[in-house]
Amino acid sequence: MKNKTREISLRKHWIRMAAIGLLLSCLLLPVGLANAQTGAGTPTAVVLTADGAVTPVMVGYIERGLKIAVDRGADVVVLQLNTPGGQIDQMTEIVGLLRSSEIPVIVYVTPRGAMAASAGTLITLAGHLAAMAPETMIGAASPVGGQGEDLGETLATKEKEALKATVRSLTTGRRPDSATQMAESAVEDARAFSAQEALDAGLIDWIAPNLETLLQLADGKSVLVLDQTVTLHTAGATTYTVPSTLIEQLLSFLINPNVVFLLLSIGVQAILIELSSPGGWVAGFIGAVCLLLAIYGLGVLPVNWFGLLFMLMAFVLFIVDIKAPTHGALTAAGLGSFIAGALILFNSVRVPGLPRLSVPLVIGTGLFMAASFSVIISFAVRAMHLPVKTGKTTLIGKRGQVRSPLNPGGTVQVAGELWSAELVDPTQAPLPRNTAVEVVEIDGVRLKVRRAG
Repeated sequence: MKNKTREISLRKHWIRMAAIGLLLSCLLLPVGLANAQTGAGTPTAVVLTADGAVTPVMVGYIERGLKIAVDRGADVVVLQLNTPGGQIDQMTEIVGLLRSSEIPVIVYVTPRGAMAASAGTLITLAGHLAAMAPETMIGAASPVGGQGEDLGETLATKEKEALKATVRSLTTGRRPDSATQMAESAVEDARAFSAQEALDAGLIDWIAPNLETLLQLADGKSVLVLDQTVTLHTAGATTYTVPSTLIEQLLSFLINPNVVFLLLSIGVQAILIELSSPGGWVAGFIGAVCLLLAIYGLGVLPVNWFGLLFMLMAFVLFIVDIKAPTHGALTAAGLGSFIAGALILFNSVRVPGLPRLSVPLVIGTGLFMAASFSVIISFAVRAMHLPVKTGKTTLIGKRGQVRSPLNPGGTVQVAGELWSAELVDPTQAPLPRNTAVEVVEIDGVRLKVRRAG
């Protein structure tokens, strides 16, 4: 009887649980369907912004942005581009990232007045689709030397042929005659084109005044992504802009010859200050940080390392001038070496889009450093002409305190040590403990003191 009652109770329990589960399913199913419909009906566009010269920082930012787009399940990536170009190897990395993207990428040259010049031309063509804002340009993609000079005939031919092969592969699927010919002429003859000319030739897909219009134009367009045909659904897409991280902003700031030059100058100066007066840590710490940041910038920027030798020689001349018989001559030579070295280091190598080192900044910094070393030299020369004091004679004139009353003899503490002492004038009134005294003369191991004035 008990077993039968227990069985009925369990059966009722499972029936209640099933009813509750069914009720929850009925309540949650519409919400789930609504969420699914909302997700399916609202496409997402991840927006990247690449502004400035093509650098390793830009490469890292685009790579990070494409990963974010995959993680968010984006429908499309829009790369807003405005660049005067950069080095070929970094351009090649970006082209590879765009072509291997799992999500369709639209390269959009914007805002008005922007350009996709030099390396930017190939980055634009690397997108699955390309668009430009009105009053923008594309082209001028001929390779040049590190200092902006024309390459030799043989090297120029090799570079141009390699780039033309790349643009031919990137323009596959576009109007083969006009688009490919225009892209090749941008490489071969450094020709540049307006947005309308690029559109007429089929080099780009649209001219769009803003991002919203671009997403409307791209809606329904079919593109080939990793050998798979994908139809875009971008009308009314929710946009997510990928911001630059603090580290990326810092690294972008460091890729500036003027900043690197100042960091290098401050770092070396701070290290010299630390070496001249060891025991502190502030100057050494500042110098080490500045030099580390400068080394990063020098590792990224294309520089002529021969100029660094001139700058190091300048500091050597500044230091040697302290002991030279003709004070000032070596400092002047060091100033010239410093200015020449800085200009050779940064301005003898030219990359499109990167600023040049400011000549007034170099001269001003050089004059300031030369003046600083002149002051140091003057103090050093004055110190060398002072009579040398050693031993107990250095105590004359120093002050101390009475430790046992002077009446007239007792003890005093001078320069951290305890000395036997007596009053220089025995008729003077006794001096109690903690009275300030001054050393007048030394008699053997005994100090003669008087009350400090």
